[in-house]
Amino acid sequence: MTPLPLLNPRDLEFQLYEVLGVESLVRRARYADHSRETFDAVIATARSLAESTLLPHRREGDEQEPFVRDGRVVTPNAVRVAIAAIADAGFIAASHDYDDGGMQLPHVITTAAMLWLDAANIATTSYAMLTAGVANLVSTFGTVSQRERYLEPLLTGRYFGTMALTEADAGSSLADLRTSAAPINAAPIGAAPIGAVSPAEHGAPTTYRITGTKMWISGGEHEMSENIVHMVLARIEGAPAGVRGISLFLVPRYRDNESGARVSNGVQLGGLIHKMGWRGTTSTILNFGEHEPCIGELVGEPHRGLACMFQMMNEARIAVGRAGTAMSYAAYRHALEYARARKQGRIPGEKNAAKPPVAIIEHADVRRMLLAQKAMVEGALALILECAYLVDTEATTTNDAERTDAAAMLEVLTPIAKAWPGEAGQESISLALQTLGGYGFAREYPIEQFYRDNRLNPIHEGTNGVQALDLLGRKVRQDNGAGFHALLAQMRMVADQSATHPDVAPLGAQLAEAVERLARVTATLLAAGGDPARALANATAYLDLVSRTVVAWLWLRQALAAARGLATATPAAERNFYSGKVQSARYWFGWELPRTEQLAALLERADATPFEMQDAWF
Repeated sequence: MTPLPLLNPRDLEFQLYEVLGVESLVRRARYADHSRETFDAVIATARSLAESTLLPHRREGDEQEPFVRDGRVVTPNAVRVAIAAIADAGFIAASHDYDDGGMQLPHVITTAAMLWLDAANIATTSYAMLTAGVANLVSTFGTVSQRERYLEPLLTGRYFGTMALTEADAGSSLADLRTSAAPINAAPIGAAPIGAVSPAEHGAPTTYRITGTKMWISGGEHEMSENIVHMVLARIEGAPAGVRGISLFLVPRYRDNESGARVSNGVQLGGLIHKMGWRGTTSTILNFGEHEPCIGELVGEPHRGLACMFQMMNEARIAVGRAGTAMSYAAYRHALEYARARKQGRIPGEKNAAKPPVAIIEHADVRRMLLAQKAMVEGALALILECAYLVDTEATTTNDAERTDAAAMLEVLTPIAKAWPGEAGQESISLALQTLGGYGFAREYPIEQFYRDNRLNPIHEGTNGVQALDLLGRKVRQDNGAGFHALLAQMRMVADQSATHPDVAPLGAQLAEAVERLARVTATLLAAGGDPARALANATAYLDLVSRTVVAWLWLRQALAAARGLATATPAAERNFYSGKVQSARYWFGWELPRTEQLAALLERADATPFEMQDAWF
């Protein structure tokens, strides 16, 4: 039997072209040079790279995790080769302007391509993901000088990038960070910054001495690039307390001194952290300015660093959701392949013991587990691609109302896109492991690594609990609920469209009911006054409620496209594909969406059981 690919290419094609209609993007000026042929070629290149260069060392990177020798971090050579191949293929720079060396691709196509790399080897791909995020920050907020010195090396993979936010006593609570920045009176590094966002225009120094310690810094130290560019959050001396006093600094591992020689910039490895998963990605403690001066360049305006950093954080959050989607999808594909090949047992009711065992996919409970996985991973894929498409819409549409709605919806969907694929993905991978039985638990098979790797996704870039607080505490309230109401409008529209398709009309009616339930619960929660801590105590249940409803909307949209496809499809393979889509939607509406009824009841009665639990009672 030919091994199944890590993702289903037909599903990716279906979601891009039959559901989202991404071919229409080529009518926009930015993407006018592209066509479906170029989009498909990019995705095919990513698949080839994933299968030939990333997948072969996934297990090696897991078993031979980075270590320190003679003060240097050692990583497998295959990791360096793979990241260079990712950069050479243009994927770090994919969505950037032609003038900056990019391919000016839609974000949704870049996302589809990166899914292949994530599925093959997330630990290696993460270096490229972080570097792309830093390049985007430099492109958006950097001075002319910073862009000239850092953008090209980042986009071509000569420099790697990181985000350095977390401290030992300030994880998600960035208001408590203590890393400090003292202004330097000497001339700034390199040419004087100019341009609209130059801090010099505000009378502020542009270079600072950075002092402090950051931890959990992915990609923070290695020998795989010429330089590492750290984006560091720190507090300028005398800055206001809390998040309003945080600034953003570009801190290279190496800097050029006054004579042009490259020297150490006072960024020292404090130690490696050894994690359960993503073992191939260095996780570091970094000391800034402990034994020698560490010079950082201000990015953006003083005390506005968090606003700048949120660009990279939000990109990273969607990328975390993309990773969770890719890993759980790959685990499902392994389980499906195994279930078709593994022979064991006979169908209940079969009395003839001489009959040969059947493939385990013939057993109803195995099909239940596979269908649950399919519904979760293909729903998560729809969510991630929807977010990427909204990024393109916001950036390129000429319709002001459409741009406003896209931006507002993306704000609401970002915490869901970060949290749901990792959460549901863990359940899906667990079912994949169960499908393989004892083999799933064995390291000789890939499922157990997917299980360990994905378990990080509900934690990093803001735990899922933080995403729940963000959704209920900020995002659904933002701009008088503009994003939330735009999302409700989209869901209602798809529910209405289903009325003309008999096969899916009952699902549309069910979605309409779920949307009104979500609207009612949200209004109740937003109207509640009193103690904010009590009001947000059940935010995780609210995140679950919204996520399941959003995924139902995305499944109904897929079911509608599949129903249209079934009306004209003649090849058996196509009819089977579309039928599988409709059946998966039915599963979601029959098994998963009904859970929102219990969640809604809990939220509407403001159940305070966990909130009122006391420390001493444990």
